[in-house]
Amino acid sequence: MEVGKRGTRWLVPTYSRCVPGASGRVLVVDDNKVIRQLIRVNLELEGIEVVTAADGAECLEVVHQVRPDLVTLDVVMPRLDGLRTAGRLRSDPRTRDIPLVIVSACSQYEVDSGLDVGVDAFLAKPFDPQELVRLVRELIVDRLGRVRGPGDAEAAAGHAGG
Repeated sequence: MEVGKRGTRWLVPTYSRCVPGASGRVLVVDDNKVIRQLIRVNLELEGIEVVTAADGAECLEVVHQVRPDLVTLDVVMPRLDGLRTAGRLRSDPRTRDIPLVIVSACSQYEVDSGLDVGVDAFLAKPFDPQELVRLVRELIVDRLGRVRGPGDAEAAAGHAGG
């Protein structure tokens, strides 16, 4: 199910597609449905599970249920923009270690502001799908290595390199 501005809201999140043996879960946050679909398709083709939200407020509503390994954020969105969302994710002990990637046509000011709130990476729109997948995999493997410990990092890297 696509979680979105006009979509039905469920109390329990439903994933866009459950991928057996998925190599990570990404929460994609963008107010543009076409961009959400583009990111989702490219990541799912690589075996990454994807959940979507239409803006920062919706991201904050579902992030604790979804428990993603990474969040992508657009900057300009209604209700709550990507930079404020990143700041709130960083200030919450439950989400502060989740890698955050801004996927947007960013100005230097937005990049600087993103770095100030703790964004891990930036990907300019229009983006190269291969660069998106590479960046997401790299950050997920790094996070899983930190969460699981050094002994499991190689296993996660081997699985993600599929």
